[in-house]
Amino acid sequence: MHGCGMIELGEKIMLEISTHKIAQVILMSRELDRAERELRGFIDRLTEEEQISLVAVMWIGRGSFAAEEIQEAKQIATDEATTPTADYLLGSPHLSDHLENGLDELGISVTEEEDDLVRGG
Repeated sequence: MHGCGMIELGEKIMLEISTHKIAQVILMSRELDRAERELRGFIDRLTEEEQISLVAVMWIGRGSFAAEEIQEAKQIATDEATTPTADYLLGSPHLSDHLENGLDELGISVTEEEDDLVRGG
């Protein structure tokens, strides 16, 4: 069963997006020349909370925030959102690397989810 809600880190719920959805964004962002429209639609269909968590993970992965600052990153993502999330993320070089690095910093692995998606799951 795929994670289909929030990811708990420590005692608090920190991310309001499943690892499966993040893995989908990572895989599609690696194939932007073929999957940009699909990725843009996928991101647009995420809830606002999921989009905020996705941006926060990307920021942690690129070093803008430390893992323990996830709540602050989410608050800033909420407060400073002026561009549609899909436009913002697709305009970010190395999106897939930043998302993977952010999850690593948070102690979350998406390797199994990525493998499952590649196999067609």
